[in-house]
Amino acid sequence: MSDQSAKFIEKIQTSYKPTGSSIYLGAGILDGQVLANAEVNLSLKMMNRHGLVAGATGTGKTRTLQLLAEQLSDAGVPVFMLDVKGDLSGLNQPGSINPKIEERAAQLNKPFSPSGFPVEIYSLSGKLGAQMRATVLEFGPTLLAKILDLNDTQTGVLAVIFKYADDNKLPVIDLNDLKKLVSYLSDGMGADEIKESYGKISAATSGTILRKIVTIEQQGLGAMFGETSFDIEDLFGKTDGKGVISLLNISDVQNQPVLYSTYLLSLLAEIFYNMPEVGDLDKPKLVFFFDEAHLLFKNSSKTFLEQIETIIRLIRSKGIGVFFCTQAPTDVPESVLSQLGNRVQHALRAFTPNDVDALRKTVNTYPKSEFYEIDKTLTSLGTGQALITVLNEKGIPTEVSATMLTPPRAIMGPLSIADYNSLIQASSLNEKYQKSIDPESAYEILTKRVNDKLTEEQDEAVQEEVPSKKGEKSIVEQVMGATITRQIGKEIVRGIFGMLTGKKPRSTGGKGFFGF
Repeated sequence: MSDQSAKFIEKIQTSYKPTGSSIYLGAGILDGQVLANAEVNLSLKMMNRHGLVAGATGTGKTRTLQLLAEQLSDAGVPVFMLDVKGDLSGLNQPGSINPKIEERAAQLNKPFSPSGFPVEIYSLSGKLGAQMRATVLEFGPTLLAKILDLNDTQTGVLAVIFKYADDNKLPVIDLNDLKKLVSYLSDGMGADEIKESYGKISAATSGTILRKIVTIEQQGLGAMFGETSFDIEDLFGKTDGKGVISLLNISDVQNQPVLYSTYLLSLLAEIFYNMPEVGDLDKPKLVFFFDEAHLLFKNSSKTFLEQIETIIRLIRSKGIGVFFCTQAPTDVPESVLSQLGNRVQHALRAFTPNDVDALRKTVNTYPKSEFYEIDKTLTSLGTGQALITVLNEKGIPTEVSATMLTPPRAIMGPLSIADYNSLIQASSLNEKYQKSIDPESAYEILTKRVNDKLTEEQDEAVQEEVPSKKGEKSIVEQVMGATITRQIGKEIVRGIFGMLTGKKPRSTGGKGFFGF
């Protein structure tokens, strides 16, 4: 062994040897050689200081998330993960040994012990797991505006609508409630009322909001808004001492990145607002993995980004760790990136000017190293290798180490269809969230208010009515007989009867969660 190798091992051992419980990430690499004694560990105590797992497509980011989740589960720490492609369900069953795994285990001098872990599977559509829902009011105007892709003016109007609902104790549970409320306040009985107290809502703005809501319903995603909304306590489960790994399978809604990334933030926000302060713990109460994180920040408003920054900065005092997973650190705003103390950087490519710029900025986020040229190392890492620096127990960044990562012990892929369905059917949480509840809410309350007003006006009209000549048509009969009325009659009748009966129209979606 060379003097340089001995010096490297000594520095890595000193830097990555926590006194308490830790996660074994792998072993350091120097000059292309894996040095098994240069063990790279991440202190469980520091996992609420958050982290970043980054790298180009195909470099092994998902498997890094898997090995982190497995060891957290072993330590009794529950995990929540976004399953983008639906291929993390294999965490439930032990993996199998193959030549590549045997080779890596030999390099690390660690025996490979296949193992399965307790898994719960959720779905935003309700088709791939237990239905995750949130009420519209729980979502709040800022996050809902993000999902509906509203501009600043429309977002402000939505905030006013939420304020009106709050002031008037109108429960806005599902999208039908919200549509009813928008219509009521823009061109219904409530238009004058809201104009006087909050400001007028234009027909153009309300029309845009309504169209955006209908689009969500037509995509079959209305089911995520309503009751029973998801109980965050279900994320903190343990089975036989192991932390439960909760997977949100979004493989059927991959084309709706804004929706599922915003939902994840709403879930994180509810955890933040409802969990008690716990200070520094020996290990986190929950670790939240935010895959495809760049989708959360893309085209986000200043208000939205400020809320993310606030949550990330303060949620660690609740014992919650958050790890973002994306292609490059530049995908994450600097205000958030500065709070991510633990870094696992897989290979970056430098094929385009933008790639070169991202590489340069990434290099600047790492401490200087006497063992590596960071830019060259980042572009030469192989699959399953990463450049790592984390926080030690004193909060100081560790020595930078190119690392051969330990392989996951569960199946690195999806369960079979039969096993997947069996796992879902056996879950008590699937049964808990299977059926939606339709309580009395804004739709019913406003419908009754409109009906009462119509009845009152009709009674007054009857009292004031002067008998017409025999055979002469009333004004109502004349209007209803007009050609243009017959052309749009179906739409009018549908609206009038929906209003008079007090029944909610059938939604193409359904129900849902959290607001600020």
